[in-house]
Amino acid sequence: MQTRTLGAAALKVSALGLGCMGMSHGYGPAKPKEEMKNLIHEAFDLGVTFFDTAECYGPFANELLVGEALEGIRDKVVLATKCGIHIDENGRQLLDARPEAIRKSLEGSLKRLRTDVIDLYYLHRVDPKVPVEEVAELMGEFIREGKIRGWGLSEAGPKTIARAQAVTKLTALQSEYSMMFRDPEAKILPLLKAENIGFVPFSPLGKGFLTGAITADAKFGNDDCRHIIPRLQGENLHANMKLVAEVQELARAKNATPAQIALAWVLAQGDFIAPIPGTTRLERLKENLGALRVEFSSDELAHIRELLDATPVAGDRYPAELAKRVAE
Repeated sequence: MQTRTLGAAALKVSALGLGCMGMSHGYGPAKPKEEMKNLIHEAFDLGVTFFDTAECYGPFANELLVGEALEGIRDKVVLATKCGIHIDENGRQLLDARPEAIRKSLEGSLKRLRTDVIDLYYLHRVDPKVPVEEVAELMGEFIREGKIRGWGLSEAGPKTIARAQAVTKLTALQSEYSMMFRDPEAKILPLLKAENIGFVPFSPLGKGFLTGAITADAKFGNDDCRHIIPRLQGENLHANMKLVAEVQELARAKNATPAQIALAWVLAQGDFIAPIPGTTRLERLKENLGALRVEFSSDELAHIRELLDATPVAGDRYPAELAKRVAE
């Protein structure tokens, strides 16, 4: 398994990690626990050493699942989880990055994950009510206490990253990045590289869209997070099938699958990048890991960039309310 090293904590992780959210949250009904535990074990056996979860996935169900699954191999993997999103009794997501709330979250995560230290602890979304410097200072305390090895931000912009980095060095930023969403290329990727901060892209397969498995007339259930994504609805979805066709053509030329092309392309953007595609199926897991065998020449990468530049994506990646949670 190829490896990547992330940021200030120098966490050595498998080049492809496993995003565990969809096993119990976000993409329809939760899958059978024993089946998902077996999948996590299969991933480890195949070389995956980087597993990602969060307090709010469920809430709590995903951390409990991952904690059970990793028992016995905990010292052989890098474990990431997140704080800062509280689910109220009505199922609403509320941002809460107050130091007392984060400390309570950390203690809960440690118990659910059956560990005494979390390798990578993210602030899931920046809380505008709490200066990020306060969060960074608290994360520094956690590191000194030996409760976390490194910390990160999710969906934060350059200004917020710089403010946090000035207080306690960041290990990673986790944000969306794929052939379908390339905004981080302008300012985020150069900053991360310059500051030695790892990048952990979520949705590197465009929430499954880039695999070609989503048809132009697809409908998503209310328990599937994609039902509110503007670019995966109606006319936008139809228009974006052109991007899928381009990826499929690239896949044919490389004797690979569209998913492998999409993941290999993300990996090729820098050695500080470790994507975390999610899946609930062993055959998809194996397919995704096959991306590590796909290599692009500089000419091929330039060609792909030209194709992507010429194929604009229709629709926003978030509805307006969720877009507000992306910090500057």
